[in-house]
Amino acid sequence: MADTHSEARWYVAHTYSGYENKVKVDLEKTIENRNLQDRIFEVSVPVQSTVELKNGVEKKIDRKLFPGYVLVHMIMDDETWYVVRNTRGVTGFVGPESKPVPLSDEEIAMLDQREQEVVISFVEGESVVVTSGAWKDTIGTVRSVNPSKHSVTISVEMFGRETPVELSFAEVKKLS
Repeated sequence: MADTHSEARWYVAHTYSGYENKVKVDLEKTIENRNLQDRIFEVSVPVQSTVELKNGVEKKIDRKLFPGYVLVHMIMDDETWYVVRNTRGVTGFVGPESKPVPLSDEEIAMLDQREQEVVISFVEGESVVVTSGAWKDTIGTVRSVNPSKHSVTISVEMFGRETPVELSFAEVKKLS
């Protein structure tokens, strides 16, 4: 018997927006109930982990990369097509005239190269207050933002002159 897993390709199913996770769960139940684990290997809702910074607090959020779509790693045949296509919430496959077109190796490689994104809520010129450390309760003005280091440089007044101080995002919050 040939290695059927090597014949499997990734296909994209279109879903109602907001139903991606429900489609994933329902499809996984159907795969188990119909014993299709040997032809439908994985159902995925690709997400990107994002760190949002609001008022000095970092919060990790998973954002759907492709809202309204679910990726299915499967061997396409009449039965697997029928099962996916008739899962509640699925409106069809991506492809011309709803004929499923598998993702290319390049497209799959691009999905694997996702990096974590940081959303910064600080802007240059804005007033902030230091929430911890040696500068706690000091008010300063944002001079620069460094997303790769998760830091801001602020100007604080010390002995009558402006002094730059670099702090982590977690040590400052917007002055309300």
